[in-house]
Amino acid sequence: MTLENRAAQFAPFAALTGHGAAIAETTRLTDNMSEMSGEEQMRLSRRLNTAYELHIEVTITHFLPDRLKNGGVYEKLRGKIKKIDETERTVILEDGKVIPLDFISAIESDVIDNLDY
Repeated sequence: MTLENRAAQFAPFAALTGHGAAIAETTRLTDNMSEMSGEEQMRLSRRLNTAYELHIEVTITHFLPDRLKNGGVYEKLRGKIKKIDETERTVILEDGKVIPLDFISAIESDVIDNLDY
């Protein structure tokens, strides 16, 4: 018997295929999407419109729902806003990324941050 075949007989036996992956998925943490007050939504709307009008680069923090379980994660994208689509309720960045308006939680830029909002 070759050394490789001999070693294989002592390899662990996986009686439950996918069990390890299921455990890993269960332990993976997700966040809940935070709710914004009406005042916070108005402030965010003003910041969004200002960034679009001035055509400046911004960092947009948005909620990204998890496809497998409740919750999701917050992601930051950086870029310039190409279009605000009120019908589809999305923001489209110049690089083609689309962000649902309802999932945006923050818009940051040195220019906007210095304005009084």
